Amino acid sequence: MNNSINDQKSIEYRVLARKYRPQTFSDLIGQDTLVKTLENALKQGRLAHAFILTGVRGVGKTTTARIIAKGLNCIGTDGLSGPTTNPCGVCSNCFSITDDRHVDVIEMDAASRTGIDDIREIIDGVRYKPVSGRYKIYIIDEVHMLSRNAFNALLKTLEEPPENVKFIFATTEIRKVPVTVLSRCQRFDLRRITQEDLIALFSSICKKEEITAENEPLQLIARAADGSARDGLSLLDQAMALVGGHITTESVQKMLGLSSQFELFAVFEELMGGQLPEALLRVAKLNELGADPLQIAQDLLAITHLVTKFKVAPEIVGRSVTDLESEKGNDLASRLPMVQLGRCWQMLIKGISEIQNASSALPALEMVLIRLAYLSDSAVGEASAEEKKTDVKKKINEPESLEAKKLQVLPPTIGSFSEDIDTSVIRSFEEIVNLFERKKEGLIYAKLVTNVRPVRMTTGRLEIMQTAEIDEKFVGQMGKLLSKWSGQDWMISIVQEEGQKTIQEQMISRDKDVKLAALRDPLVACVIEAFPGAQVTAVRPLLSNSSDAKSNEIDIATDNT
Repeated sequence: MNNSINDQKSIEYRVLARKYRPQTFSDLIGQDTLVKTLENALKQGRLAHAFILTGVRGVGKTTTARIIAKGLNCIGTDGLSGPTTNPCGVCSNCFSITDDRHVDVIEMDAASRTGIDDIREIIDGVRYKPVSGRYKIYIIDEVHMLSRNAFNALLKTLEEPPENVKFIFATTEIRKVPVTVLSRCQRFDLRRITQEDLIALFSSICKKEEITAENEPLQLIARAADGSARDGLSLLDQAMALVGGHITTESVQKMLGLSSQFELFAVFEELMGGQLPEALLRVAKLNELGADPLQIAQDLLAITHLVTKFKVAPEIVGRSVTDLESEKGNDLASRLPMVQLGRCWQMLIKGISEIQNASSALPALEMVLIRLAYLSDSAVGEASAEEKKTDVKKKINEPESLEAKKLQVLPPTIGSFSEDIDTSVIRSFEEIVNLFERKKEGLIYAKLVTNVRPVRMTTGRLEIMQTAEIDEKFVGQMGKLLSKWSGQDWMISIVQEEGQKTIQEQMISRDKDVKLAALRDPLVACVIEAFPGAQVTAVRPLLSNSSDAKSNEIDIATDNT
C-alpha cells in the first residue's frame, strides 16, 4: 500500500520550474518595462498586433507570451471583463490557457516546425474567427529557427493580420530574425534576472516547500544560474533532492563541482604572492576532492574580476557578494597593483581556452598557475641562496668584460608586490628609468639604460639625443606611459644635440673609478704585490654593524683561485 502511494506521489510531482511558473504579470521578476507598456497600451487602445520577446534562456519569454494571451482573452469572474494585464486565472479562458488546451491559443515550436508548410497552416487559420476567445493568438517559440522561405511567406500576414489575430514570437537569437520581421513587431528585451531577485525567489520557494536553506548556498545557485530563473530552479530542485530538508553550502558546492571559496581565495592570494608550491599543492587537493580544473580557472577569473572591481569602484560591487568575498576582495584590492590584476585577467582568459583544448585538464591548469605566479614581484623562481653564492664565486674567478657588465646592469630588481610607487613628482631622468623598471616595462627600461642619451629635462618634458636605436614610436610609447602613471602630460622629443652618457656608460665609468680608487688603497696594493697577476674584480659596500659606514668589500681574483 505504502509503495503504491509513493509511486503515485512520484508520478504527480512537478519540477519547480513548472510548479512555480508565473501566472500573472505580478509574478514576473524584473520585467517592469514590459508590464508598464502593456498596461498603457490597453488603457489607450494602442495594442500592437505582433510582439517579439527576446532574452537569454530561462528568463520567461514563453511564460510571458502565455500571460499576454491570458490577459487578452480574460473575461473575468463575471464573464464581462475586457483585456487586462491582471488576468483572473479562474475564468474559462484563463483556465484552459493555463492547461495549454485553449483552441484559440496556438503554440508552435519553430525549432521542430521550420518549413513553409507549417507557416501555410497559420496563414490558412487566420482567416477564421476565434472559436471561444476574444483573440486568436499564435505563439511561435524560437522563431529564429524558421527557414527563409517560411519568414517570407509570413510577412504579408504579419503586416496586416485580421483584427482578432495576434502574433507573439519568442527567441534567444534576435540577430537571426530578419529585419523585415522585426520591423513589423513590437520588441521587448527581457533582461537577465539579478542575483538578488533570484535569491529572493529561491528563498520564498524553499519556505513553500518547507525546506531550510542558508543564504550562501542560495547565492551559489543564483550565481550558477547566470540570470536564468529556469536554470536556477532546476539547480534548486536538484539541491532539494540531494539533501532532503536542509540545503548547506558544502552540499551545493559538491553538487556544482565548485571549490570552497576560502580555498579559492587562498590559491589566488598564494599565486599573487609568489607562493607557487603552496598554490599547486592546494589545487591538487581540490582536484582530488572533485573540483573541476576548468571550473577552478573560471573561479579564479571571477575572483580577479571581483578584486579589480573592489579596487576601481567598490561602490558598484553590489550586495550579492558574500562576507568572505567582501573581506578578501577589499584586502587584496588594497595590496595588488592594477597592472598585475590586468595581466592576471588576460592570462586566465587565455589559460581557460588552453584548458578546454588540452587532453589533460589538470596539467594545463598547473601550467597556467605557474605563469600566474611569475606575475608577482616576490622572488618566485629565483635561484636559491646557495645557487646565488655559487654564481658569485664563479663570476669572481672570471675576467670582467663589457658584456658581463651589461648583464649586471639590465635585470630589474624585485620588490614586494604591495609596494606603493609615488609617481606624482618626477625630478630626474634616473627617476624615469627607475619608474619603468618598477612598472615592469622591461623593453623600454633596457633601452633607457643602454641607448638613451638625455639632453635636458624639465617638468613634463624630456629631450633626448637622436641615435639609430631611438625612433618616434619609442618616444611616443614612453610619453604615453609617463603621462598615464604621473597624471600629467609628458612630451618626449628627439633633438640633434649632444647628450649625456647613457646610464650603462655611467655605471661602467663609475665602476672603473671605484676600482682605481681601490688600487690606491695601501692594503690592496700589498695584496696585489704579494700575488702577481691578481686583479680587483668588484668593489661593494660592506654590510656590517661597523661604525665606519664608508667601508667597502673588495673582491680580488688571482690566476690560481
